[in-house]
Amino acid sequence: MSHNDRQMNGQHRPNSILDQFELPPAKKGKQRLARLRTAWRESWEEGSFLYQRWEELFQARHASWHEVANWIKTAALFGGLSLLVLMLDAAGDIASATLKGLSDVPATSAGDGSGLWGTIDHPVRVFLADQAALLSVAPAALYAFWQLTGLLGLVGGFFGNAGARIAWTLWGLASLAMIWHAAPAGGRAAATGLAALMWALASIFALRGLTLRPIVHNHPPQYQFSPALHLHVTTPAPTPAGDDFGDEPDNVHQLQQH
Repeated sequence: MSHNDRQMNGQHRPNSILDQFELPPAKKGKQRLARLRTAWRESWEEGSFLYQRWEELFQARHASWHEVANWIKTAALFGGLSLLVLMLDAAGDIASATLKGLSDVPATSAGDGSGLWGTIDHPVRVFLADQAALLSVAPAALYAFWQLTGLLGLVGGFFGNAGARIAWTLWGLASLAMIWHAAPAGGRAAATGLAALMWALASIFALRGLTLRPIVHNHPPQYQFSPALHLHVTTPAPTPAGDDFGDEPDNVHQLQQH
């Protein structure tokens, strides 16, 4: 067949019978989808890959950590680390926004210290403003840090965190010292005493459940003492009848002769 016979009216004739049965793109896509469905069903058959992974995941609910499959441990650790990173990032953003918002308030904006809270808060602001003049930090930043420390100590102590309770205790003592130093001389004792009372009332929540009495655990003894006396008596074996080896004493032979 010549080249001219293959082409007629601008149309290409198939060179072989394989070209005549070439599937269109739509049918190829259906076959590929059918193969994927078949592979998916086979992967869930008993003993296949996905079936075994599902069994390991189902058994992990009742197994210990050492018995869980390695891929489940890896996924759990990776998920936990990712969640921890997200929580730390969110906590950092919240703390930064809180410090920025508290820093916008001037440290000495409490006026003349009137009112119950102003009697305690104003000496703290004045003391921090005086100390900030000697440091390379703004007075508002010191005051915001003081507020944030007290808030974290109160909330963390309420939930029983030991570090938060230590921070709350140190925060209260430092606050009393600042109030004593910056309060007016005539009302220094009253302002410090009032601050101590308010700190003690807040400590009811921050130090709830804390006791200074030692905890004594009385457990019964794990052993039992049972006195017993064991006597070991060794009895000689009986001599058979008629056995006379001539080993009797002399006095016995004399009595037998008479």
